[in-house]
Amino acid sequence: MDDFILLAGSASRRLGQAIADYLECPLGASETLHFSEGNLFVRVLENVRGRDVFLVQGTAFPANDNFMELLFWIDALKRASARSVTAVIPYFSYAKGDKKDEPRVSIRARVCADAIEAAGVDRVVTLDLHAPQVQGFFKVPSMTCTPCRCFAMPSRRRLSAILWWSLPTRGLLRSPPVVPSAWRAAGHRRQATGGSLGVR
Repeated sequence: MDDFILLAGSASRRLGQAIADYLECPLGASETLHFSEGNLFVRVLENVRGRDVFLVQGTAFPANDNFMELLFWIDALKRASARSVTAVIPYFSYAKGDKKDEPRVSIRARVCADAIEAAGVDRVVTLDLHAPQVQGFFKVPSMTCTPCRCFAMPSRRRLSAILWWSLPTRGLLRSPPVVPSAWRAAGHRRQATGGSLGVR
């Protein structure tokens, strides 16, 4: 596994370590310093020259600090001559700002995507975006992963047991199970989850 290296920013250190444990590879050494005036400083403590780097850094609270740290990591890695930098963003905090739904407002997700590209990222991996069209804001290759199947398989086994015990002759199940969706934008996730569960 010398051809790639896995790094994690301060916002996703535990997740990065869990991924490293799963892949049975070491988590690359790095450090993030927070100065008293609010500035950030990042330093890569590994030789990344000519290597593919996977950087895990979410942008949860405090969103702005973590987002700036993400940009600094990408810039530092590109300046260290990494062959490629893939940003793995488990939570893309500004994804809800995906449209101009009222006058004189910013499309925040697009601004963030442009900033990530300007920092020099080669690929972006996100998790369960607010809306699929956010992927289109990136000009570099991007993909979004969904945990639907991970949650659906154990749930499907439970659902099978429930259906067996709720046979129509017992009068406990009067209609087929459904997967609800709380808001319209989540319809694609509802369909994916329903498909994995084998229900509508």
